[in-house]
Amino acid sequence: MSRQNKLLNALCGVFLACGGAPAFAHVPYFEHFDFSEKRPFIVRDSIEQSIAVYSWIKFNDNAPATDVDVYEFNINEPVQVYIESLVPVCAGYEEFLPWFALVGPGLPEPLEDLPFDIPDDYGAIVVPNLEPGEPRGTFFEPFGGKRYYEGPVFQEEVTTPGTYYAVFWDPYELGGDYVAVLGNEEIWRPRDIIRALIYTPKIRQDLELHIECE
Repeated sequence: MSRQNKLLNALCGVFLACGGAPAFAHVPYFEHFDFSEKRPFIVRDSIEQSIAVYSWIKFNDNAPATDVDVYEFNINEPVQVYIESLVPVCAGYEEFLPWFALVGPGLPEPLEDLPFDIPDDYGAIVVPNLEPGEPRGTFFEPFGGKRYYEGPVFQEEVTTPGTYYAVFWDPYELGGDYVAVLGNEEIWRPRDIIRALIYTPKIRQDLELHIECE
């Protein structure tokens, strides 16, 4: 057994002993700074690997009129792209309904007005959320110990090579905490398990949130 496999097995044992389970969890990341158009979150591994980025769309005196969060990734060959938007079930988030769009080469021209510019020769697929007031389902996510509102999902094969962007925003300008889920394949490397061991307790203590969740 290689040194890497021994380390992976040891870390898996620690992770399971702490109550986690890599078999169903996303690799967690926090938005420590605003993932703007000028400073996006970079997906450095395959877009197929399932990660959960705990983020925040904000509206205040110091924020732009429309806050957009940008996630960047590269495609070199045909690949399944999975994107999902989740919102924690907290008082005040009943009508927080973030939208997102996949932006990239070879995509159609969007029919909707977008709160951001797209590069020349790029297109976009807009994935809207429900309308305010529409009932939406919830589910319990045991990894972080929270309930979330079910959100919109994009899942399609993308074939044109190039740089792509997943862009999240709130057309109703309420703002709040959300989770950008990118990828749906459970790929766990030693560094991913270490990250989960660090961030899972923080998520369970609501340290990723910007409100008191009730």
